[in-house]
Amino acid sequence: MPADSTNHPSQNSAVPSALPSGAMRGIGGRWSLTLACAALIAAAAAVLPGTTVAATTFPVPPAGRAVSTAHPDHVIGHGSPAGCTSAAVVRAVAAGGIITFDCGPAPVTIVMRHTAAVRKTRRRVVLDGGGRVTLSGAAKRRILFSDTCAGTWSTDDCVNQPDPQVVVQNITFADGYDGAHQATCTANIPRCWYGGVDGGGAIYAEGGQFKAVNATFEDNRCYAFGPDLGGGAIRALAQYENRPVYITNDTFRGGRCSNGGALSSISVQWDIFNSQFIDNRAIGWGANPASHGTRGGGSGGAIYLDGKNDNVLIAGTVMNDNSAREGGGAVFDVVDSGYGALTFNGSHLHHNPSGAFQTFPGVYYDLDGHDRKPVMIRSTDS
Repeated sequence: MPADSTNHPSQNSAVPSALPSGAMRGIGGRWSLTLACAALIAAAAAVLPGTTVAATTFPVPPAGRAVSTAHPDHVIGHGSPAGCTSAAVVRAVAAGGIITFDCGPAPVTIVMRHTAAVRKTRRRVVLDGGGRVTLSGAAKRRILFSDTCAGTWSTDDCVNQPDPQVVVQNITFADGYDGAHQATCTANIPRCWYGGVDGGGAIYAEGGQFKAVNATFEDNRCYAFGPDLGGGAIRALAQYENRPVYITNDTFRGGRCSNGGALSSISVQWDIFNSQFIDNRAIGWGANPASHGTRGGGSGGAIYLDGKNDNVLIAGTVMNDNSAREGGGAVFDVVDSGYGALTFNGSHLHHNPSGAFQTFPGVYYDLDGHDRKPVMIRSTDS
């Protein structure tokens, strides 16, 4: 059974009360800076209004790069938008392999009538939009779904199998939505693991391996409440051998969810390269576990990470104007046990307000029950 990761007293907070400037606020027995102190720290390093500091372009390892699509297994369309339909996408994803589009020279938006589901027995599914295709959930449904633990298992260990390897590249996911609530059951069955199959407004990827390269995620959403529910754009779980999810040259904008307006995971490692996170919000309230009288959530404006054994690298990346009602306006990362480091390298964060608590401007990071600051290498936070 996957490790439970739902109880974090250090995150538990109600609406912050007013405190004198410079005061310290207790969070579950540990101390974090109040917004007043954080504002002073931010002001000391503030950039001019409207200015975006460019991040350093960071070298990407081969595993994080785009896949060659020179020999596709399936081509959606026949040179015009007419053949580029939701049904065609659903069929191609189910069939697996390398999938490209031939929808004509102009950009095209395909409104998904059904969620495209990856079959767990497929070795690889590569969805390449060629820089001209947008898949839209029309604010009604999730766009892409992969779950090795759903239904009958195809291996003896559904949470640790190498396939399917799911890659989305050169494509836009817009207006995805998942309205599933966080599960309250505690039985040792897949539908109760990780709080249930929830979050991931655009993409839900449990099991196998996942990466997104040269992709854009716009205005994707998931349910607004739940202590551990998250991932307005992407929810990733149970990656093979705990290999990292790669986020490379991607843009996440306008995502909303209880936690993690852009990304969310439990016990998953992430390598994030040369990407942008703009105006994503964690809109839940009550943190995790949920404060009395609340439904929980509200942490990790752009990114919400929980669980154990998760190194996280955010390199060459810009994070601007994200926000959280509770902790971590840009990033929330709690490592309950085991190893884990949160490292920013050649990245720049600006104006990522945390509504209640943080250990660094725009960041809440906790390792084995101890509040910490992230590792900052050639990076700025203002």
